[in-house]
Amino acid sequence: MTVTPDDAQLAELAAAVKAWGRALGFQQVGIADIDLGAHEARLLDWLAEGFHGEMEYMARHGLKRGRPAELAPGTTRVIAARMDYLPPVAAAPWSVLRQRELGYVSRYALGRDYHKVLRRRLQRLAERIAAASGPFGYRVFADSAPVLEKALAEKAGLGWIGKHSNLLDRRAGSWFFLGEIYVDLPLPVDRPASAHCGRCTACLDICPTRAIVAPYRVDARRCISYHTIELRGSIPPEFRRAIGNRIYGCDDCQLVCPWNRFARPSVEPDFRVRHGLDALGLIELFDWDEAAFLRRTEGSAIRRIGHERWLRNIAVALGNAPRSAAATAALRGRMTHPSALVREHVAWALAEQGSRSVDTSGI
Repeated sequence: MTVTPDDAQLAELAAAVKAWGRALGFQQVGIADIDLGAHEARLLDWLAEGFHGEMEYMARHGLKRGRPAELAPGTTRVIAARMDYLPPVAAAPWSVLRQRELGYVSRYALGRDYHKVLRRRLQRLAERIAAASGPFGYRVFADSAPVLEKALAEKAGLGWIGKHSNLLDRRAGSWFFLGEIYVDLPLPVDRPASAHCGRCTACLDICPTRAIVAPYRVDARRCISYHTIELRGSIPPEFRRAIGNRIYGCDDCQLVCPWNRFARPSVEPDFRVRHGLDALGLIELFDWDEAAFLRRTEGSAIRRIGHERWLRNIAVALGNAPRSAAATAALRGRMTHPSALVREHVAWALAEQGSRSVDTSGI
């Protein structure tokens, strides 16, 4: 016979879940119901506009993304968790972006792959709940399934979805990862977060490719993160110059957000900078063969794009770098690369290098 906990016991369990989550390294844990009707409507409209580009997986699972109980039958609540990732010691982002001979990697990818880190911690949290409450139905997600994680986090009180479409918290900014546990426990839910973007349009104004086409509306087909990570083929020429030296992702909308002045460096060792990727030279990065790429991106989210797209991205950045004999030589060394994708972007970069005068600012 299954005994259903009363309201007081459920409230006590919910408070314990949050305490256990913090002990496991999450900075905040909240609980949401599964009514995502309004968010589902916005998702369907976004998909209808084609803003997802080649990310077919955004539409592949039908309505499961907005209906948790269809993805994990029996789900009545979602435990949403936040883990800060800003590296405590790293080269200043704007400084790296200004030094066009360096490669800029999005801050979230400088350490260990967050999917693995969050999934393990969430699994441990679920096991801790089971030890206290008895067996229950659950599934753990860390950006690994059709989940509207930002919408769920907003409903769980972890923050609000900002005009750049990232989740924001007044005390933590936006430099954090999200993870979820779908559960069949009728836990009390938290109050949804209220929005505090006000009249600010800093994220819209700073976007190099104008991908934030309206407040709260991002056209991925214009986004640098999409071009350097999700896109498998050729980067459209009209966006290549705007990419600058961003070789994996883009943080501009977060860097300029006023709320991120409250962000705190991560205390998680797994998110510390690895292999000096916070400020390595483009020529050095372009010189990595596939073995070196695989070795130096082991356990990193960067590995998912593969060596071919890694070279594609860096070729574009070298095309945008100050003209130099070293950059030209590095690019010429890849002119006969087996990949047509790499050769195309190398040819573009060589043309760009040849079109500008030699940089003498450091002479």
